[in-house]
Amino acid sequence: MLDEVVFEVHEAEEGGYYAAAIGYDIITQGDTWEELKLMAQEAVLCHFEDGEAPGTLRLRLVRDEVVAV
Repeated sequence: MLDEVVFEVHEAEEGGYYAAAIGYDIITQGDTWEELKLMAQEAVLCHFEDGEAPGTLRLRLVRDEVVAV
């Protein structure tokens, strides 16, 4: 059994968030951070067979910002 699945989370241009699991074909989205957490939990449970889902998932927020020098 895996310990954890890590999601890379980005803010969507139209609002909300989208997330992709690192190393797995799991992608999800949510309008709020709380909704994203629930959707990520559901996506992980749907992806793995019974008893194989990890104990936790990690949502890693990535923020890109371009700054002129």
